[in-house]
Amino acid sequence: MNFTHEQVTGTSPGTSSGHGAWAGCIDRSGPLPLWAQVHADLRRRLNEEQFTSDFPGELALVEAYDVSRHTVREALRRLRDEGVVIAGRGRRPRIATGTRRITQPLGALYSLFASVEAEGLEQRSIVRALELRTDPEVAARLSLGAGSELFYLERIRLAGDEPLALDRVWLPAELAKPLMDVDFSHTAVYRELERRCGVRLGGGEETIHAVLPSAAERELLGTGASVPAFAIERRAQGPNGPAEYRRTLVRGDRFAVAVQFSTGGGYRLNLTGTA
Repeated sequence: MNFTHEQVTGTSPGTSSGHGAWAGCIDRSGPLPLWAQVHADLRRRLNEEQFTSDFPGELALVEAYDVSRHTVREALRRLRDEGVVIAGRGRRPRIATGTRRITQPLGALYSLFASVEAEGLEQRSIVRALELRTDPEVAARLSLGAGSELFYLERIRLAGDEPLALDRVWLPAELAKPLMDVDFSHTAVYRELERRCGVRLGGGEETIHAVLPSAAERELLGTGASVPAFAIERRAQGPNGPAEYRRTLVRGDRFAVAVQFSTGGGYRLNLTGTA
């Protein structure tokens, strides 16, 4: 269903009724801000599946609720942060059909590929780089010489039809050269590393902190300026020492981390942010 001016406001273009079709849902003398009331009413309509395919545009909502554009934008921002709708600058809002929050366990060498598919979503990637390169900083993290050749893979990870993460992986080239022929648009690094190179990664260390992505990163992830992300940095061990260094930027509105704890062991929380 496409929402036109007439369908949402109940008026013809160029005709003003003074009140939009949904203005009666707003209590202007109540304690709740107008944006919160618009937000709540839109959530109700979404739950009732009133928007089967399309979602009203910003201007249509302004007229439907008879409120300011700023009020509508704030309500849409909240819906976007909740992962309910997708709305970007210059783009018409749309329902985030099938969007689910991906949950990963702490303390486990997980595969993002497997976690996405466990949610019943198609996992695929847009490969931005697949090459051999040198990087002294990363080489040091892998306990290699500064000039050591590294396998490098950079992908935008999709869950369903929407971006989930920007993923960058480095491996020692002498270990991972057989992966240069792999189509990583729909497979996992760990799966191919074990199948083609005979290497299974073990434990390691990982740090996770919240960040606001840069403008370029937001463009790749399809998020607005107010949506935070998880920055995940991982170094995993192979049979003979460090074998993987990875930096992943995951959308905060589509991702959660989970931990199991007990009264005996519990888990350690590092408040300084250092490894």
